[in-house]
Parts: sequence; structure tokens; C-alpha cells
Amino acid sequence: MTEPILSTSLALDLTLKDAKLEAALAAARGRAVSENWADRAIGRRDPAVWSGEDLVQRAIAQRLGWLEAPFHFADETGELKAFATSIREQGYTTAVLGGMGGSSLAPALLAHVFGPAKDGTPVRVLDSTDPAAVSATLDDLDPTATLFIVSTKSGTTAESLSFQAYQWARIDDALEAAGVGRPTQSGDFMAAITDPDKSLRAIPHHDQLREVFLNPPDVGGRYSALTYVGLVPGALLGIDLETLLEKARAMVIACGQPDPARNPGLALGLAMGAFAAAGRDKLTFVIDRELAAFGPWVEQLIAESTGKAPIGSADGRGVGVVPVDGEPLAAPAAYGNDRVFVRIALAGSAGPDPSIGTYVDARLAELAAAGHPVIRIEVGDKIEIGAEFVRWEVATALAGAVLKIDPFDQPNVEEAKANTRAVIAAFEDGNGADAGGAALGVADEAALAAALRAHLVKLAPNGYASIQAYVAQTPDRDAALSRIRTHLRDATHRATTVGYGPRFLHSTGQLHKGGAPIGWFLQLVCEHPADLEIPGQSYTFGQLIDAQAIGDARTLVDHNLPILRIDLGRDPDGSLAALERALVTALGEG
Repeated sequence: MTEPILSTSLALDLTLKDAKLEAALAAARGRAVSENWADRAIGRRDPAVWSGEDLVQRAIAQRLGWLEAPFHFADETGELKAFATSIREQGYTTAVLGGMGGSSLAPALLAHVFGPAKDGTPVRVLDSTDPAAVSATLDDLDPTATLFIVSTKSGTTAESLSFQAYQWARIDDALEAAGVGRPTQSGDFMAAITDPDKSLRAIPHHDQLREVFLNPPDVGGRYSALTYVGLVPGALLGIDLETLLEKARAMVIACGQPDPARNPGLALGLAMGAFAAAGRDKLTFVIDRELAAFGPWVEQLIAESTGKAPIGSADGRGVGVVPVDGEPLAAPAAYGNDRVFVRIALAGSAGPDPSIGTYVDARLAELAAAGHPVIRIEVGDKIEIGAEFVRWEVATALAGAVLKIDPFDQPNVEEAKANTRAVIAAFEDGNGADAGGAALGVADEAALAAALRAHLVKLAPNGYASIQAYVAQTPDRDAALSRIRTHLRDATHRATTVGYGPRFLHSTGQLHKGGAPIGWFLQLVCEHPADLEIPGQSYTFGQLIDAQAIGDARTLVDHNLPILRIDLGRDPDGSLAALERALVTALGEG
């Protein structure tokens, strides 16, 4: 073979000028080598790498199937390509995948990074319950020319099933309007990706769907990119699945090397875990424009996997790595001493988004000179995303071993869901008006600035500011939230994150509640002048997303975390501008 299997960088390119961090990393490497982590975890799938407790080991043993996925699914690519060809030949013009968290972020990544090939089918991802987002995703599509894929590991994900119910009704209406009866039925326009047995049985109309893809049950949602979760939409897009999986298999093999200097996943995981344990727990990503969608995927993987208490912890106090995605790059003076920077570059790329700045590498050199660790990874080609999935999965899992946590559970995710169900029950009982308490409006900017000023006092010294936007995502709102987070970062020197609700509840939400109690939260909600009914439910999409916001806020309060709720009303764009002005005043910049 004249060409290397992987053209992506394997060795960890790390710039480190801090003796304390060097010692912490050396200690982690020594432990990993002496305990043979690479062979035991990656080669032999030994759960004892993470814990000596029998119950924890048994649970982890049922969550290591992602290491087999690149090998197992190599035998399924023919079937997947045949499915994609049949969809195209039968006249489908678009596919829409409805899912949340681990079920949606890998498909969204693949759709954004690759787009549809010449003979591929465009894929949209629906992962917001905001009625404006549901309408924007579905309403311009012909339901009888659209393949809808409901993706849910458990079969019970409320958002996924709500999307399915809405699209099923749209298909029914379209068929009735066209005068089409049996044998054509709504299920002919729908597929599912789920786990076997009870997960499948929980999906409405599961026995009427045109296709069902059953994943191995020993793969957790956030580790499922190289299962049917990513491969079905990948096949529809026309991605070269054989090469994608070949790159992934090569990375699995590389990650079995015992020497951290030759093991890309182990080297990265040791750095992530050791630096976080030493106080550098804000992993800040600087990603080339062509690969920008990798950020939300890896953000979920890291946050949900690491944000929790160590196994057997006496005080239950959480730890974690806080992934910071999409924050504009700045000069060293803007940052505290809790950062690690990760540069992910695509070979031959035009560079990161212009908003990050033209001279990224020069800026990163300044940050390294100022003492911030800088990790550089160059991806040889877009198809190497298959290898990067594996690198970061291995790294995150082994960072969990450094931090002495179980990187495969999500013990706090259910809390917000339970509170959401309670709020929905209040809506159904007619008490919805009182379910969430008052959120602060933006009409009185002076009062808003005063409230923000009082809230800013609650920022932890080593904390992070999290903006939670329960609104439909648009480019203009992305830009507004980027400006708001930049004001916060520059004035407070704290890391900032931005998440659109409710999707982050299935990802970074675990870190918010289960990680170190250092988060500061700004929750943004809005009205829904064009609400949508959810067929079969007594509540609407607008009420569902409102309940999710309220449930999340209650959960944060239960964890004694500071949260300020702001109502953007009927004009989220104008209200975001008002919020920015008020924040500038509160920060003393105006």
C-alpha cells in the first residue's frame, strides 16, 4: 500500500508551557501505561479500566459496542446504498430526520460537512420543538415526496415522537387531498432508526413503516455516529460509506497502541482529563469553516460523558470538561487561566469562519506563549470524519478514566424530563399560566440591565456563562448570540457557551446539572404566535418547548445554580438587540 490509510494527524500536536500541567499529564500517562489502558479498554473492552465496582462494570460492558461499529457496519453498506438508491428512484426529493441529541447531531454534521452528492438525496434534521423551527423544516416540502425518519434509541423520546405524529398527519392530509387510498399509506413515507424489541415496539405505527433500522443495543446515543444513526442519512446523502468506515477502523486500531505517543485517542484523552483535573477544564474549539458542524457533535459527546460526579464520590460533587464551541477567538487578555484550545483544521481549507479572525494560527501562538495549552489536529480530508468520530469517542472515554467517572451514563438528564412532564401536566390541568413563574421582559431596558448586573455577581470565579435560547435557530440569531457571548467573555473573562433549546437538554444539559457547580445561566424564551398542534396530544409544540424551558430552569434551581429567565416576546430578533444593549450597560461597556 503506497498511501497511508489515514491522512489525518495521529500524534498529538500539543504546545504546553506550564510545569504544573506537564506534571499532571505525565502522571496520567504513567498511570495509563502501567495499567495498560489502551489494550484493555480498546482491544479487550475491559470495563475495569473505569471502575472496580461490579455494578458499574456490568453497566459499562453494555455500552462499548461503538468500538465494534466500524467493523460490524462494514457488512451493511451494500444494504444501505440499495436503500438510498430505492428512495431516489421512487421520487423522494428530500429526507427529514427527526431526533434529538445523539440521534440528530451526527446526521446534522454529515449533512453540513458533505451535503448531498450528485446522485444523493438532501437531508434535513429536525431537532427543535419550537413551532417556528418545525414549520421551517417541514412546511415547504411535499409530504408525499419526503422520506421522514424517526430516530430514537429508546423509542420513547418525546420530541422524536412528536415530530413523527406531526409529519404522519401531514402525509395523511396530502394523501386524502390527492385521493390516494390503500395500499398506499402514511407509513410508506416513513422509516425508523431505533434499538430492537421494546424500543421498536414503543414507536407508533412501527409495523407500518417502510423500513426499520435496528441498532446494536450496546451503543449509547452520543457514541452512535457510526451506526445506523449516522450511516442511514449518510447513505441518502451519497457519502462513500466504505471509505468513511475504513478510516474509522484504522483509527480504532491506532487507538489500541499502548504508547500514548503513538495513540491518537489515548494521547488526547489523557490531555483532556489531566488538564481538566488541574483546573484547565474549558476545552475551547477553533474549527475550520468546512468542519464547523463537528463542534456541536463533539460538544455533546464531551459534556454528557464527563459532566458528573466521580464513581463512589463521597460528596457527590461533579467534575467535567466544559466544551466551548463557536466562541470567537480573542487575544490572551480576554481569557482566564482555565482554557485549553483545540484547533481542528482541514488540509487545504480556506480557514475558519471569518468571524473568528484571519490570523488564527498567529493568535493561537500568542495564546500558547501566554501559557494556554494548544492542541492542533489536522484532518486530511472530509472523509476522515469517520476517523475523528473514533478519535474523540476514545479520547472522551479515556478522559473519563482520568477523572474516575463513568463516561457512558447520564444520571442527571432525567431530572429535567421529569420536571417537563410536571409542567405539561399543569398545562393539561389548565394551570399553565402559573407553571413557570414570570420571565423578565425586555421593554424596560434599564430594569433589564439592573437585573443582569445583579445576576452577573453570581458568576463563579472559575465558572462559565451559558446562554440557553429556546427559540428557533436562524443565522441572524446565531450572530446576535455570538455578539452577546463575546460581550460576556470580554468583560468577565469567563468561558461562554450557547445552546438552542430543547436540543441541549439531551447533551450539555447533563454537564449543567451533574458537572462542577460553576455554571451561570441565561435562559431566553419567546412567544409562539403561529403555534402548531401535536396530533394525539393535548398540548402544542409551543407548550412543549415552554414546558421544557421551565422544567430545565426548575432543575437548575434545584441544583442551586443561578438562572435568569428573559422573555423575548413575539419579536425575538428585536428583543435580542435590546438584550445586547442592556447587557452592555450592565457590564459597564456602554
